[in-house]
Amino acid sequence: MFFDWFDAGKSKEFGIALANFYAEREKKTESGNKGKKEFERRQKELLLKMEQKVAEFKLQNKLNVYKKAQLGNVFKWQLLEVGYTDQYVDDLTQWLMHHLK
Repeated sequence: MFFDWFDAGKSKEFGIALANFYAEREKKTESGNKGKKEFERRQKELLLKMEQKVAEFKLQNKLNVYKKAQLGNVFKWQLLEVGYTDQYVDDLTQWLMHHLK
């Protein structure tokens, strides 16, 4: 039972999947071409979908501080690997951590 507290495998998998979900739907190169309002509208829709995924994951999995930290960490590094800027990734990770509370 005690070791279950440290088993963050599902959290890590979800963090990577969530980052990939975001990256696949948010086309970095198109954001400047369509205008700020269109980008903001798409971003709102995408964050709402992500919020729903996070809520569903929280219902199905008991998350402790360690598991939340692992989830946020792999989410952040996956987005950095894809090529987003540090500040952009930090903002998204902060958004995610807020929704994991």
